[in-house]
Amino acid sequence: MTRRPTPEELEAARDRLVPDVVADGLRVLFCGINPGLMTAATGHHFARPGNRFWPVLHASGFTPRLLHPSEQGLLPEYGLGITNVVARASARADELTDEEFREGGRVLVEKVERLRPRWLAVAGVTAYRVAFGDKRARIGPQERTIGGTRIWALPNPSGLNAGWSVGRMAEEFGRLRVAAEAEAEAEAEAGE
Repeated sequence: MTRRPTPEELEAARDRLVPDVVADGLRVLFCGINPGLMTAATGHHFARPGNRFWPVLHASGFTPRLLHPSEQGLLPEYGLGITNVVARASARADELTDEEFREGGRVLVEKVERLRPRWLAVAGVTAYRVAFGDKRARIGPQERTIGGTRIWALPNPSGLNAGWSVGRMAEEFGRLRVAAEAEAEAEAEAGE
């Protein structure tokens, strides 16, 4: 286990950029809102102890075991990756401007066009709405695509999102996993 950053180290991480965990042709590219200070201080996505991303990822069947944020480098082996809508770290998402979200959406589209994941899963429907100008977006698959990449809006796994329990969130992540697996199976059968 890694040492927990001090309050001074967390504050020093403000505005820091955290490298994506990506590869070409991923099954699912998960997209957070932006790195929190714990993520920026450690360099590990979804690192805040109250964040439920890693437990939900496992409970939904995406990973065979619960991964620690420091094991994020294993994700591409499972066909998974992580990026963010807005690159800069902040203590809270409400510190970000709508312009940052819109610019982040533009950069995200370029990234998706380059990496060509099968699915882009934005973990935060409100961030998705602003970044992509879709005020009516709801949790679940979206009509919009980026090239051949489909989009799924997921609940924000932050511990502050009390409206979603771990179990309910795992169900939604699981729906995405099932859709991604079905699509991959259909492509494999069509290629035979």
